[in-house]
Amino acid sequence: MAEPITRVEKARRTRMRMLDAAGRLFAERGWSGTTIDEIARSADVGVQTVYFTFGNKRALLKELLDTAVAGDADPVATLDRPWALELLAEPDPAKQLRLQAAGARRILERSAPVLEVVRGAAASDPELAELWRTSLGQRHTVQLHFAQALEAKVPGGLRDGHDAGSAADIAMTLLGPETYVLLVTDRHWAPDRWQRWAGDSLARQLLP
Repeated sequence: MAEPITRVEKARRTRMRMLDAAGRLFAERGWSGTTIDEIARSADVGVQTVYFTFGNKRALLKELLDTAVAGDADPVATLDRPWALELLAEPDPAKQLRLQAAGARRILERSAPVLEVVRGAAASDPELAELWRTSLGQRHTVQLHFAQALEAKVPGGLRDGHDAGSAADIAMTLLGPETYVLLVTDRHWAPDRWQRWAGDSLARQLLP
C-alpha cells in the first residue's frame, strides 16, 4: 500500500502545478494575455490558492523564472551547482567553453520561453523591467566568473587582447536567450546543433 502524501509534499506538488500552468499560459498568451483566474483554472486550484501561494502575478513569474533557470526549487546558486563547479575545475580552456555551452543549453531549454516573457513585458511594466535587469546582472556575474577562470587557464592571454570583462560580454551574447530563441525557436536549429555552434564560436572568439 502506498504511503499517504504528506501535507508538505501535497503543497509542493500544488505549487509546481501552478508554476507549470503559468509557464504554459505565459508562453502561449504572453504576460498581459494571461490572468490569475486562467492560471488557477489550468492548475485545477482556486484563485485564492494562487494569491495565497505567490501574492501576485509578478511574484509568480519571478518564481517561475528562478525555478526554470535552476531546474529545481533548491536554494543553490548557479556557481555552486555541480555543472558549474565541473567547468571551473576543468584545466583545458577549450573543454571549459564546451561545458559552458552545454550548461547554457540545459538552462535555456527550460528557461528561454520564460525569459522571453519577462523581456517582452519589461517594456511596459517597471517591476518586470527591474526583474529583467536583475536577470541580466546575474547572468553577467556568472559569465564573468567563468571568464576569469578561463583567462587564468590561457598563459598567453585570450585572443585579440580580450580580458575577462569582454570575454564575459561575448559569452552573454553567444549564450543568451535572444540568440538561442532566434536560432532554435525561430530558425528551427536542433538544440545540440546550437550547443556545438555556441561552444565552437566561443573558442574561435576567445582562444588564441
